[in-house]
Amino acid sequence: MAKSHTQTLQSRIRNAGALPTPRRSAVALAVAAALAASATGYAQTQNTQGEEVLEEVVVTGFRASLMDAMDTKKKSSSIVEVVSAEEIGKLPDVSIAESIARLPGLTAQRLNGRGQVISVRGLSPDFSSALLNGREQVSTGDNRSVEFDQFPSELLSGVVVYKTPDASLIGQGLAGTIDMRTVRPLEYGKSALAANLRYEKADLGTLNAGSADDGWRYSASWIDQFADGKVGLALGFAHMSNPSQEQRFNAWGYPGGPGGALIIGGSKPYVRSGELKRDGFVGVLEFAPTENFSGALDVYYSEFKEDQQLRGIELPLQWSSASLQPGSTTANGLVTAGTFNGVRGVMRNDVNSRDADVLALGLNLRFGITDHWSAEADLSSSKVERNDLILETYSGIPQSVTTADNLGFRMTDRGAVFSPTFNYGDASRVFLTSPQGWGGDVVPGGQLGYSNQPKIEDELQQLRLAAKRDLETGALSSVEVGASYSKRDKGLVADEFFLGLANGATSAAIPSVTGLTDLSFLGIPGMVSYNPQDLIARNTYRLIRNPNGDVAVKSWDVSEKITIGYVKFGLETELGSIPVTGNLGFQYVMSDQSSTALSAGGGGSGVPLRTTKGGTDYGDFLPSLNLTFDLGGDNFVRFAAAKVMARPRMDDMRASRTFSYNPALAGSTNINNSPWSAFGGNPEVEPWRATALDLSYEKYFADRKGYFALAGFYKDLDSYIYNQQVVQSFVGLPFSGPAPALNTGFSNAPANGKGGSISGIEVALSLTGEMLTDALTGFGTVLTASLTDSNITPNPGNPSQPLPGLSEDVYNATLYYDRFGFSARVSARFRSDFLGEVSGFGNGRNLTMVEGETIVDAQLGYRFDSGSLNGLSLTLQGFNLTDEPFQTFYNDDPRQIRDYQVYGRYYMIGASYRID
Repeated sequence: MAKSHTQTLQSRIRNAGALPTPRRSAVALAVAAALAASATGYAQTQNTQGEEVLEEVVVTGFRASLMDAMDTKKKSSSIVEVVSAEEIGKLPDVSIAESIARLPGLTAQRLNGRGQVISVRGLSPDFSSALLNGREQVSTGDNRSVEFDQFPSELLSGVVVYKTPDASLIGQGLAGTIDMRTVRPLEYGKSALAANLRYEKADLGTLNAGSADDGWRYSASWIDQFADGKVGLALGFAHMSNPSQEQRFNAWGYPGGPGGALIIGGSKPYVRSGELKRDGFVGVLEFAPTENFSGALDVYYSEFKEDQQLRGIELPLQWSSASLQPGSTTANGLVTAGTFNGVRGVMRNDVNSRDADVLALGLNLRFGITDHWSAEADLSSSKVERNDLILETYSGIPQSVTTADNLGFRMTDRGAVFSPTFNYGDASRVFLTSPQGWGGDVVPGGQLGYSNQPKIEDELQQLRLAAKRDLETGALSSVEVGASYSKRDKGLVADEFFLGLANGATSAAIPSVTGLTDLSFLGIPGMVSYNPQDLIARNTYRLIRNPNGDVAVKSWDVSEKITIGYVKFGLETELGSIPVTGNLGFQYVMSDQSSTALSAGGGGSGVPLRTTKGGTDYGDFLPSLNLTFDLGGDNFVRFAAAKVMARPRMDDMRASRTFSYNPALAGSTNINNSPWSAFGGNPEVEPWRATALDLSYEKYFADRKGYFALAGFYKDLDSYIYNQQVVQSFVGLPFSGPAPALNTGFSNAPANGKGGSISGIEVALSLTGEMLTDALTGFGTVLTASLTDSNITPNPGNPSQPLPGLSEDVYNATLYYDRFGFSARVSARFRSDFLGEVSGFGNGRNLTMVEGETIVDAQLGYRFDSGSLNGLSLTLQGFNLTDEPFQTFYNDDPRQIRDYQVYGRYYMIGASYRID
């Protein structure tokens, strides 16, 4: 049954204002107010009888999302940044990471061409936390930082990024806290049905045979209320099939060459084709049977699967038996052109895949006890199971063949371009073999590949209880006390194998050639290709488990038990004639952490393994203060001060070690001459801790037409975690030779050391065209800038190494038009050079400098607001329109190109339909 607009608006206000909890949080009130005001404004006019009437002015689309976000920011008691959905099932960007990365003080690092992890205020993802509906979440990664491509943007109603904490914010990070939110059906207050369908195309085409360069996304969301507004239900489903194509140059490094000039040591270039498939489901059941009791049950589930094909030729050059011929060219200390004779290229047909399932459940209950007392209970659980496959297979010229490639090369600003004399596309001359003899200590004649199959399980349960009392006198408006208990268990299991031929031979013809892969961007016309998984299924290969101790110590289990008690006072007073609101409180955090893993002696296979356990417990007192000064005229000054912390990386907390014993020092009782030494993790490492100060000025323009914000922050880190020599016990570990007099020694492991400070300035400006002239009605812009500086030395052994994740300069600009159903938007995101985290040898974690980049996206759309097509929207989107490469360097030297990755442009066309 259709409702009039006035009835709908009144219903939304009534439902938002009548939430069963007698005293709602400031954030909940802000969201309710935004929902009531966002979609429609009213202008006053007079009818023919002179009576004042309301004329409906509809504000929808991107501008409505900006208004919603602005309202939430304005009414929050903390310093926050906000992303709000344009409508049900439609955030402003293609992914949640891209939307978050446009906020001031935040930016994203790309992986396989898409934004995945977020840096907040110049600090790496290790320093921030991610919540879903206020609850801490597990991660599909090896650490605790959330990979945001797990969460479909179509199923989120918005994101609130807390830059300053308050005492009731559980799971807060040191840099910031990112809270993703799903819709609340009772707050939404009306029925709605939305469906989206989009087609996506990659302009690089299919770089690997059998790969996809297009895909589909579709989603559906439904919201309704029942039982006279006492029960609300929201259901959503989103499917994505996302193609990715990439041309990748990679260099091993640049050692010294002729005359001391730098020269490429080797190269590992690829073309990569991938397809990410993700199905996500969200369900929210809200119930409010009485004015004094309400609850909500949240369910989120995601199935994530990504398959990648990588084909290329690994070319050992200076770091090999190949010889550089006379006549090479040198410029500015780098050999820019030359020829290597005797090159035995390792032709790679590789597969990477990841399967991950995420399940998050939450139950929230709110009780109105008296007119002044209320209580809340929240129970949640989240779990991830992840299985990876990193499969390498090798082919090329057998070692028994004396003829090898005489390979010319020249360096460009995109890496090296090669001129081979060997035809890598001739299947009669290419064999399954080990051209370099790698792994010959395990597989006679050398391995023909490697299979790495790590598994991750991450599980988190949490219980939170709180009670709140409203106070009616003095500067204190309320007092809230609460407690939280969480238990998290995360484990990684390493499972690695060498590949050899099933018949024991050292080489064999490729049994099933699938075609040629074009590597002309490297100067190589083509290479023989095959399906490595098909060869494994046909038993062409045999898998030989890697017996070396360095594999065993990659497995670990880490457990955390976190107990938090907090007290928060609401503040409402005046400073002279200036109204002041905010909160004051503290958390006391008790942490109990432990780890179980294996320790192995160095020296290859057959080394003894021992189970190693360790852990520690500690407490942290975290006071916080948030003050908002209302200067009038929608001018606000905010001040915040807090002690903050971020728990260590979970892989740093592992108990695994690789140890060695020197029998010649067995009689020493001086730890500086201990017979024991090791390197590995440290289950006793404690958090990063800091003191944070924030000051912000915000001006909101009349009629919700925009705002200006200028903020400054300063964080003084009491300590930083970096590898150093720490004392550890070696009791129970095996040794050979005389018994040691001392069972302690130094281990190179993560530990807390000297900290430092990080500070910055953030500016945001949101303007609408009609503020300048009516001729620009519908136009608008959002501009942000972040300037950050740090004196933290994250690696004392390399003082010049910058802070991971820190881009000193980050800028965002969006220009838009939204009127008469038409919408157009272009956005540019820039971040300066930064030390990024990339995958290295054996899928390990490497830190390397990433070149600054500017990403440009755009979209056009039209929305039908009347007639038979009312509710239908059409959209055309383009991403990475300037085809910005992803570049990394060695030694912060642009001449020493490590990676040059080209992803191409992506285009998407779609339609959405909404009924409400």
